[in-house]
Amino acid sequence: MRDSLFPRAREHRSSTLRRTRIAVMAALALGLVGCAANRSTERAENYDGREWRQSGANRIANLALRDNLQSIRRVQLSLYRRNPREWRKWAASPEDATERTWNAVMQGTPLAALRGTSGIDAVRLAFDAGPPPYAGDRVAALVYGWATMLKQANGDTWEQTMIDGVNAENSYRAARNMEISLWLIGSRTGPDGQPLLLATEVSERGRNLLVDRELSKVVARLDLLAAQADEKYRRAALDFAQGWLMGSLGPFLSMAKQ
Repeated sequence: MRDSLFPRAREHRSSTLRRTRIAVMAALALGLVGCAANRSTERAENYDGREWRQSGANRIANLALRDNLQSIRRVQLSLYRRNPREWRKWAASPEDATERTWNAVMQGTPLAALRGTSGIDAVRLAFDAGPPPYAGDRVAALVYGWATMLKQANGDTWEQTMIDGVNAENSYRAARNMEISLWLIGSRTGPDGQPLLLATEVSERGRNLLVDRELSKVVARLDLLAAQADEKYRRAALDFAQGWLMGSLGPFLSMAKQ
């Protein structure tokens, strides 16, 4: 019987090893495919040394802020194409006006026409129809106000670390202000009855809804960050209680299950 069992055992082990090798090679191949897919993703980024100072929540907030600022830049260029009189008030081209606006945003130096205002106050100035009406670049005033609101919602920083966090109330308010801004762009008129800013383009080529689409994305991201920030503090107490409960009663519960 021994003589008959040993060959079968060796055969079984050999077959098992072959199947194991095949499974490992398949897993490695799938892993390589997955890595290649990640590298080819347009949004993929290399690791940055600064990320070690960020929690997962910080990283998500920073990515949301990055995407929101990109959306606002797209809106600015779209508004300049529809309202060239605005950039002509102070710049040589729409690109020049955009660059000067964002330099002021990042350096924290309000545009001269804004008289030191930022955030929602700058947005209000952009829609001021007077008398006297706001004489500066309305698009630049909007962009500066929006960008500074986003910074405030991000914990008053352009890049969060573990000592920072999203201000849920500021994030929620910024979302509502963005919604109101979108409504004002489409409805606010000057003394002559003409829109202060043209946004939606209707032509033979169709309708250009870029402004509506990008600002709606900003609103959605801000609402999600506000909900996440609220949930973080709500979950903190629950996580502490669960940790204490499982640490104290976990062994007894596991024994009871057995």
